[in-house]
Amino acid sequence: MAYVPGVALLGVLTAGCTGGTGTEDPAADSKPGSPSSSAAPAGKYRTLPEPCRSITRSTLKDLLPGIAELPENQQEKAFTGTAAVTYDTDRRVGCQWKSETAASSRSVVLDFERIVSYDTSVSDEDRAREVYGKKETAAHLPSGTFAPGDAEKVTASPSDSPSGSAQDTGGDTGAGSEDLRPRTLDNLGDAAFLDDLLTRAGSSAQHRTVSVVFRTSNVIVTVRYTEQPAFASQVPDSKELQEKAQALARKLVDKFSE
Repeated sequence: MAYVPGVALLGVLTAGCTGGTGTEDPAADSKPGSPSSSAAPAGKYRTLPEPCRSITRSTLKDLLPGIAELPENQQEKAFTGTAAVTYDTDRRVGCQWKSETAASSRSVVLDFERIVSYDTSVSDEDRAREVYGKKETAAHLPSGTFAPGDAEKVTASPSDSPSGSAQDTGGDTGAGSEDLRPRTLDNLGDAAFLDDLLTRAGSSAQHRTVSVVFRTSNVIVTVRYTEQPAFASQVPDSKELQEKAQALARKLVDKFSE
């Protein structure tokens, strides 16, 4: 019986230790990236638009003239587009439309990417700024001051074009002093650039792809507009494709602002 007080005391001590665990800081058991008072702010956008519904029919008719020439029963499918296969639609979505005429084939591709930072010290927008910067760097935009005549040299590098002549760079020869080179763009989202690439594989017709990439807060949007003429002797017009790709990008920026 002399040992009973000791057992009781041990029980008291044990109970005291058990009660102590309930007063520990709950944040100590939290997962990395969980909200806290010192965490960097989350991004402005928590969801993405439905890409296949992001371009109006009237705009698609302008971008893809071949759609208007299709029978009515085929137009609906062409206007619907084909959704990109992605594994996390909260983070990345896309859509593609195509059309063909006797003169050429054209396509439009949209890609929406929502950037999320898993570092609590870096905001989603700052992380998106980094991702966008890498895309712009990878585009290898030409540097230096634009001078009249430079438009003739736009887009096709020697490796992309068989001869590197003005003819191979598309409808740039008559562009006068307008700068059609790949370049950064003003007043489009928080940051934007345009790339213009003319390629030819073997003896097939040359195809030109104009890409406009812009960032708005923590979302990066890419527009790709491609044309391939039916005949190898023809070259897609750079100015037309650039103007239409930029116009579409500006409509998408407005859509994010709604």
